[in-house]
Amino acid sequence: MRTTPLKSSALSCCVAASLLAACGGQPPIVAPGAMPQQSRTTSGTYQQVFRFHPPWMGAHPATGLLDLNGTLYGTTTAGGRSHNGAVYGMTTSGVQKVLYRFQGGSDGSDPQSGLLDVNGTLYGTTAYGGSSHYGTVYSLSTSGAEKVLHSFKSGSDGANPTAGLIDVNGTLYGTTVRGGGSECQSSLGTGCGTVFSLTTSGKETVLHSFTRGSDGAYPFAELLDVKGVLYGTTAEGGNACGYSGTGCGTVYSITPAGVEKVLHAFKDGSDGNNPQSGLIDLNGMLYGTTAGGGQVGSNCEYGNLCGTVYQISAKGAEKVLYRFADGSDGATPDAGLIEVNGVMYGTTSTGGGGSGSCWAPNGNCGTVYSITTAGVETVLYSFTGGKDGFDPRSPVTNVNGTLYGTTYYGGDHDVCCVTYGYGTVFTLSL
Repeated sequence: MRTTPLKSSALSCCVAASLLAACGGQPPIVAPGAMPQQSRTTSGTYQQVFRFHPPWMGAHPATGLLDLNGTLYGTTTAGGRSHNGAVYGMTTSGVQKVLYRFQGGSDGSDPQSGLLDVNGTLYGTTAYGGSSHYGTVYSLSTSGAEKVLHSFKSGSDGANPTAGLIDVNGTLYGTTVRGGGSECQSSLGTGCGTVFSLTTSGKETVLHSFTRGSDGAYPFAELLDVKGVLYGTTAEGGNACGYSGTGCGTVYSITPAGVEKVLHAFKDGSDGNNPQSGLIDLNGMLYGTTAGGGQVGSNCEYGNLCGTVYQISAKGAEKVLYRFADGSDGATPDAGLIEVNGVMYGTTSTGGGGSGSCWAPNGNCGTVYSITTAGVETVLYSFTGGKDGFDPRSPVTNVNGTLYGTTYYGGDHDVCCVTYGYGTVFTLSL
């Protein structure tokens, strides 16, 4: 599996502090403006608005963007200070400002989730760092003042949150990939993950600890609130399928009181497996993606199965809408979906218009696509693996009819230190 557990931050040789000076040192906090690079598609216009470089500006964004009053906010898994990650703000034209650089100590490290706005304050999680180095929940003002609300201890309270938070009536809800119990022991830690609630003052309550049984294991994705019931996915568990019989993942519901119910256990094959992303609600039905399962493709991960888009009811009736084939249609949809005017949009981290591996600028480097509720998929843009970016791991964000997104790699290919680039921010007009 690509990311179970944990989602890794691929760092360049520039991560060493001793090399920072050779790579240009610390840049100004306010980055240059837009750096447009256009390429027409049949459905819209791609434009690159920002390249992460040098690494003090952040590196390798794995999450989408939050639109708050016309300013976009996001996180990077690396870069910043000693490559512990950063939080940044950006205008829609690409003028970036780093709000906070994680130091890797009690303040947190490696933010792999996006941000949540609650009354003008930003909330997020870090996968590592904190008082016990098992991750944090933090708040951040838009001026850059950070406060750690909770440090995970890897016991019953959970460990290593990779998903973002949601706000339900003033209480925060989230998931951790590890911790919670004694199951799922490995060199990476103990526990199969948790669902937790947290007050904005920092009081945490664990609602459920996963066991890797029928209830699932490793909840990478954030939760969805539908009429007071929370819905989520786990990457493993559910049944005895998969390479080692650890399960192919689940869709579950959970009440704020902690009553968990599995709605669907993925079966691998055409049904899909390894959901890395959360769900969206569209007209009373839930929609999501699996990173594996579907159809066989020559360059797909997860056993040469390229991923799916699926629909599921609140009662658990599941239907696969689309199976990626690793051709021009894309492959490996790590990210979730958004909805714009009844049509869903997403990204695939591989596949597209090229051939072979994307570790050279030959295409097959990921896509942005649309899909209808009837299962009709259209590729809006195929990344080339060059300066336009590649490996988009996050959902796109709709800002007044224009999609904004990030790529984990690509952009500037630093002669000094990095081969594949630190990542990009792009737009796609519809």
